[in-house]
Amino acid sequence: MARTPNVTRDQIPEKYREAFDHEVALAGGAIEGGPGSVMINSPEMRKRANHLVFYFRQESELPQKIQEMAMILTARDKDCQYIWFAHAARAREQGISNEFVDALRDKKPLPKLPNDEQIVVDYATELFNTNRVSQGTFQAALDHFGAQLLTELTTMMGYYSLLALNVNAFEVGVPTGGEKPLVV
Repeated sequence: MARTPNVTRDQIPEKYREAFDHEVALAGGAIEGGPGSVMINSPEMRKRANHLVFYFRQESELPQKIQEMAMILTARDKDCQYIWFAHAARAREQGISNEFVDALRDKKPLPKLPNDEQIVVDYATELFNTNRVSQGTFQAALDHFGAQLLTELTTMMGYYSLLALNVNAFEVGVPTGGEKPLVV
């Protein structure tokens, strides 16, 4: 159970009820789990944030495999069980190797990867560890992805960091079943 109860429409200030109604309708009903259950406490903010996630899901040309890799790298960095639960199996489905996913989960040395995946791992590792990226790592990522997709990759890691911070701070529960949890 999260640290705060699920918010209801009558708890939302009148000026934010339209945004609340919009988000609840998009979700197909009450928002009772995941990052959305936290973010709906600020319906207009959630609505604006969802524009970004819908862009990633529906319009971005960043390959889905790379998106899922960015999500699980972010989950690992933030020790976010919920994002791990939501994306580790999808990463496997998109072609990220079981060996990589398991090693990342268990904090073990990562296996040798195809070039595109290694570029993402190097980029994310530097960015998460130092809040910067060396010129060599940046150039390799830029050469491979181009400026647009590298910007989207970086923004995606930031967006999933935002989600991870919300679910971790509010202690949103992780559904049962599915992937083994992250070793913390």
